[in-house]
Amino acid sequence: MIVTNSPTMGPSISGLFSPRRARVWVAFTLTCALLLFLARQRGAAAEWNAGQQPPPNSVAAPDDQGPKEVRGDEVDWSKFAYLQYVTNSHYLCNSVMLFGQLHQLGSKADRVMMYPEGMFNLEVSEGARRGKGGKRHDIELLNKARDDFNVKLVPVSVQHRATADSTWAESFTKLLAFNQTQYSRVLSLDSDAVLLGSVDELFTLPPSPVAMPRAYWLYPEEKKLASHILLVEPSAEEFERVLDATNKGGEDEYDMEILNTLYQDSAMVIPHRRYALLTQVFRWEDGEHAKYLGSDREEWDPIEVFNEAKYLHFSDWPLPKPWLGAAEDLRQRLEPKCRDKGGVESCVERDIWNGIYRDFHERRQRVCGYSIDPPER
Repeated sequence: MIVTNSPTMGPSISGLFSPRRARVWVAFTLTCALLLFLARQRGAAAEWNAGQQPPPNSVAAPDDQGPKEVRGDEVDWSKFAYLQYVTNSHYLCNSVMLFGQLHQLGSKADRVMMYPEGMFNLEVSEGARRGKGGKRHDIELLNKARDDFNVKLVPVSVQHRATADSTWAESFTKLLAFNQTQYSRVLSLDSDAVLLGSVDELFTLPPSPVAMPRAYWLYPEEKKLASHILLVEPSAEEFERVLDATNKGGEDEYDMEILNTLYQDSAMVIPHRRYALLTQVFRWEDGEHAKYLGSDREEWDPIEVFNEAKYLHFSDWPLPKPWLGAAEDLRQRLEPKCRDKGGVESCVERDIWNGIYRDFHERRQRVCGYSIDPPER
């Protein structure tokens, strides 16, 4: 018997699989599958975009350089520390200033100051003059760092070597960072600098024994890494290597040279833009800025460069460091020159540069009670 369609019966099996109905059915099935796929893609995209939005307790990170944003509750910040080393009263004040900026920025990692053993001893007279004791004002600043800025104070023996230039004879103390094995990572920041933004995100860089920026101001003649910002994974093995290299170093080799001997070909490179801006860059002539920008096609914009920077280092030789003071005529001779911009005089670089120095002196007065020379007490 042949089964046919009737008003009271559904379509026959043969009708369901007729050529015309088969084509309609296949098209319908493919359309549904496509819509389901697109819906899932939109859902995944929404989850991805949501994941890119910084949560309230996130750590800010650069747009396209360095580590991405990380959730504050996903990081054990007790394993990380900012590290400063102090060798005298000048650098003690600088260090307290920098720790004050870290405190103001709400940095999450520990803060550790290595200071000369004996600086907490109040042997003001003969002992202080010989560097064996501490001045009352030094002790006040150490207490301020500990009590106001939550700094952990670690007494150390200042590492001094006979070198060709006494300016950096005690900079080897910085290398004690490799021995701070109570932390999985320490970020050593030279204190002759200014923090312009949080740099917590550097602790989340991929694992590497050492990370340093390029010494771009020496390029292309000398291709070296700079040590004024230094990310270290402390270990007994690496500390032993550093000590051995230090003991074998010549009188014209300082902390930067020793670190390049050991790590120039293996260190992770920290982007110097944002994290290693020098004040001298604002004094450079047209055409020199490509060394900092990384390209001779990008236009130099001093305002943008300053606004994107997070760590600014004082370096304007032959102008002395700002806390040492400088003759006014020398400062005026070395300050950035105004430029002609399409027939209009622009003094932006000069204004930024002078503003950096002025702000440093004002903060030094507020934090330490003096701008140039520390009090003799």
